[in-house]
Amino acid sequence: MPAPHNALKAALATKTVQMGLWMNLVSPIAAEALAGAGFDWLLIDGEHGPNDIPTILAQVQAIGSRTSVVVRPPVGEVRMIKQLLDLGVQTILVPMIESADHAAQMVKAMHYPPVGMRGVGATIARASDYGRIADYITSANDQTCLILQIESRAGLAALPEILKLDGVDGVFIGPADLAADMGYPGNAAAPEVQATIDATLATIMASGKSAGILTFDAKAAQRYSAMGVTFLGIGSDVAVLVKAVTATLQAAKAG
Repeated sequence: MPAPHNALKAALATKTVQMGLWMNLVSPIAAEALAGAGFDWLLIDGEHGPNDIPTILAQVQAIGSRTSVVVRPPVGEVRMIKQLLDLGVQTILVPMIESADHAAQMVKAMHYPPVGMRGVGATIARASDYGRIADYITSANDQTCLILQIESRAGLAALPEILKLDGVDGVFIGPADLAADMGYPGNAAAPEVQATIDATLATIMASGKSAGILTFDAKAAQRYSAMGVTFLGIGSDVAVLVKAVTATLQAAKAG
């Protein structure tokens, strides 16, 4: 029996738009509820959410196989990639990539030798159903999906070399950090920032890799989808919750 099929990786390879939601509530109950909402993927955020390995595991278990799971670790470190993969996470979004060397290291971290440097310990971990998936070690490399996040001018400068790397499934643009690094903190909508984002997305797509971005605006999401962006975040659990409860309270008071 081989490693589980990664539906998100397969969809991105065929340039099929995959819409998902950021999760920062660190709640298995919220994750379980959201898993049935119809998103193509849910992202468990360890960079800007107070997540660690145990809380990520609890949410992965709550989601199960109802939708694809993506995890963003706080930083791109080999040891963290190894732990997440052994949990059974197959798609990882690595933040703050600023060099081709770092990108190449992340590619190696995602794969077993001789292709990469992933530690061979999953036979006793959740990833292989605790050893029940007999062919896990020999088939896992084909099902891991790596998305790299570019969110600075240094990352943009390194992008041409990053796009040449095999093993990178997609490149994701971080609008907020990029705007701040470009001198527009809190203003990702600045024309200069938007022009850079659009040009960068076009470059990523021209390379044959999937392009990704997160937006909280439905019209922007439609525009990015029309452009050909295939890894498309369309909101977060925190934002949806706050917006909904605020609207509920305002409606009650107005009534």
